[in-house]
Amino acid sequence: MTIGEVAQTLLRPATPAKPTGERILHHQDIRVLPVEDIPVSFDAREQWPLCGIGNIRDQGSCGSCWAFGAAESFSDRACIANGLKEPVVLSPQYLLDCDTELDGCGGGYVDAAWNDLAKIGITTESCWPYLAKQNQKCPVKCADGTPLQTAFSGKPYSVFVPFDLKKTEAAIQTEIMTNGPVETAFWVFDDFMNYGGGIYEKLKSASLAGGHAVKIIGWGYDKVQKLPYWLCANSWGEDWGEHGFFRIRRGNSECGIEDQIATGIPKV
Repeated sequence: MTIGEVAQTLLRPATPAKPTGERILHHQDIRVLPVEDIPVSFDAREQWPLCGIGNIRDQGSCGSCWAFGAAESFSDRACIANGLKEPVVLSPQYLLDCDTELDGCGGGYVDAAWNDLAKIGITTESCWPYLAKQNQKCPVKCADGTPLQTAFSGKPYSVFVPFDLKKTEAAIQTEIMTNGPVETAFWVFDDFMNYGGGIYEKLKSASLAGGHAVKIIGWGYDKVQKLPYWLCANSWGEDWGEHGFFRIRRGNSECGIEDQIATGIPKV
């Protein structure tokens, strides 16, 4: 795909806005670990190896990243919360088809996606497979005619500490270590589309292309670039970036990566 074609799959607000996390309830009971108790590196794939957290998907030419980030991180959390021995693969297509307020392939918001998970739930990928386009109706039964079963999130919440980047960083780390990967949204610039590895930092000359939603699965410190980073799973297939993953500078909210965390606890 050309850079222009990739840009069409992004969320496309005209100008950067306030974090969408402000539109949902803050998690009042979040316990933030002291910095000295947070490991230098953490990878949810290693912590919960049976949950398929390393599986990379491809949203295709549909701007459904908001649904993928929510479905994938909720899949991981459902596996973790229920102590399952195999991955749970949930359906981003269900969110595309059943949300009546967002724009489907035209984009959405991470907080709205998690509100959907609490209100209308989500079904499995095998029940409602991904089509890279929006259907006209929300399903009442699976694609093969079998009964529809849905899983629900508890009340969604954002993860950040107002006006304190370091505490926000520790809060995100605590949340991931405790409950599993989270979804976030950030601003994508044209140089990000050519990312091929290393710790991403936006070039000063880069132009804003749109917004994008991904899943954060861990963090670490790169001794070569001497930078802390977040480890994220993208939804552009395994041929992009570091086999579908990317690392982005941590601690300074690079491109707003730490400003829009949205998540929830699966109902067991």
